[in-house]
Amino acid sequence: MTPEPFTLGPALLFCPADRPDRFAKAAERADGVILDLEDGVGPASREAARRALQEHPLDPARTIVRVNAVGTPDHEADLAALAGTAYTTVMLPKADGRFVGPLLRADGAPYAVVALCETAAGVLAAPALAMRPDVVALAWGAEDLVASLGGTSSRRADGTYRDVARHARSAVLLAAGAAGKAAVDAVHVDLDDLDGVRAEAEDAAACGFTATMCVHPRHAEAVRAAYAPSGEEVERARRLLDGAGVPPSGGAVPGGAARVDGQMVDEPLLRHARTVLERAVAGGAVGEH
Repeated sequence: MTPEPFTLGPALLFCPADRPDRFAKAAERADGVILDLEDGVGPASREAARRALQEHPLDPARTIVRVNAVGTPDHEADLAALAGTAYTTVMLPKADGRFVGPLLRADGAPYAVVALCETAAGVLAAPALAMRPDVVALAWGAEDLVASLGGTSSRRADGTYRDVARHARSAVLLAAGAAGKAAVDAVHVDLDDLDGVRAEAEDAAACGFTATMCVHPRHAEAVRAAYAPSGEEVERARRLLDGAGVPPSGGAVPGGAARVDGQMVDEPLLRHARTVLERAVAGGAVGEH
């Protein structure tokens, strides 16, 4: 049994699993919630977090559970706790070549896995991970990646990513795209830098990421706004499709290419335009940048 394709997003908000008082609020503020049993919960609180996971259920269709990494004692305990829930999607941190067998639910079906490539080994394993039938999406993380390299900072003084982080981001996106899987962008850890959150989310949407992970409800709002096309972008997409004489649902340009607003338009640009319109519909409203 192969899991359904991953479509959750664009804003995925982390919530510590030992804080059930925040579960419903997180679900209200984001498109999906990542209930965290790993870094967001101290070792002494993980057993309480597992109980909270069972006792305070959220909508499984909008919830991901981040378990602890393969090979850790907490990993098996997390899976045992999950067996008592209706959740079907897990995020596997520090995913790499050690992730061999599928993670099985109580009914024997595989969990849908979001593989978090956040180490040097994980980034290099991204193409193989993306080809697994149980992996529905790849995500990446800058801070653990740099730590795995023995570094001290993923960003420059101006807040932009260092080259190694940018390379990893692109490598994970390309691996996901090559396998036809979704790609999820990393969190922005500066809680007050809403401009930075929005700028990175706008770039993520333009590059082809499906979603962005968030660590604060305000970040979720900024990510949603960034992924939603502006009225100007929607109008331009419509003009391209109308000018090329093809409907939004598909179809090739008569003659292979057309001139619209002084620009050569062919199938790749039409696909860009259709994606803009799809995101506008998915968002339920047109965003204003």
